Amino acid sequence: MTTSTQRYKSKTLATWLALLLGSLGLHRFYLHGFRDLLAWLHPWPTLAGVHGVLRMLAYGQDDRLSWVLVPLLGLMLVQAMLCAIIYGLTPDERWNARFNPSGRQHRTGWAAVIGVIVALMVGAGILMATIAYGMQRYFEVQIEEARKISQ
Repeated sequence: MTTSTQRYKSKTLATWLALLLGSLGLHRFYLHGFRDLLAWLHPWPTLAGVHGVLRMLAYGQDDRLSWVLVPLLGLMLVQAMLCAIIYGLTPDERWNARFNPSGRQHRTGWAAVIGVIVALMVGAGILMATIAYGMQRYFEVQIEEARKISQ
């Protein structure tokens, strides 16, 4: 696509797409189009993580496959929040130079800033929960193995 036919890319919309549906790669489809390989790779670990959550709900926290899959969902959500933060904090001039080289030059309003604030809060919470869940399961497995050795 040449720069003259390139459509306007809103920083605010990209921020909120990353915040709400970034784990599925929707923000990358918006910014780079349907030929973006990384966008097509986003849904698979997210769906695997959702499958892990469903397995954990069905089989309990002792299911080892869910123990491996649930952190994938957390990590995909965290990377989406990080993308929202990066998009929202990118200076307008730099954003326009990269995604809107010709055509409409728009100044970003408060919606992008609010998106960054929400992404910071949600991302920090999800990251802490993912680390806590992964470490808890890791230490539980280590204690089980130590009990087996001591008997």
